[in-house]
Amino acid sequence: MEEIADRIVIDPDVMVGKPVIKGTRIPVYLIVEFVANGMTEKEILKEYPQLRKEDIKAALLYASKCLEREVTVTL
Repeated sequence: MEEIADRIVIDPDVMVGKPVIKGTRIPVYLIVEFVANGMTEKEILKEYPQLRKEDIKAALLYASKCLEREVTVTL
């Protein structure tokens, strides 16, 4: 969990309090969306050179932890 805490921040003054990669304005949801749409880690890092591999991993772990606590919804 340290990986997440070290790399993800929530600040009401940055992106209206959405979780972002520390030191950037890149929201976690955007990274998750990129991965879900088939972007590779290499493509994400090329598009956002300020990110590191660990940031992508932390974003996915953060999303996983959030979903772990969610109630099951029927679609």
